[in-house]
Amino acid sequence: MKIEMTKQAIRDLEKLPDHLVEKFDLWLSAIDQMELRKVRIHPGLHDEPLQGQRFGQRSVRLNRSYRVIYKIKKETTSTEAVLIIIEITKHRY
Repeated sequence: MKIEMTKQAIRDLEKLPDHLVEKFDLWLSAIDQMELRKVRIHPGLHDEPLQGQRFGQRSVRLNRSYRVIYKIKKETTSTEAVLIIIEITKHRY
């Protein structure tokens, strides 16, 4: 699976504490080694679809506060889908 990051996601990643960058990298490695479908079912990541204005996007928890917001774009010219990381945000409770 091809992975792309928006400019906002790159800026967000630069501001993250090191331990969260490591968890983000582990998540990307898991996607690279396994299918995204298999990574989604890992209970520690809480991968879930979003609603409202973020309909069509998904989130993965890096910890209690931070989430990775992403979406899947299906390429029409190839069989490979693209995972687009939109942002890494501090979740408000």
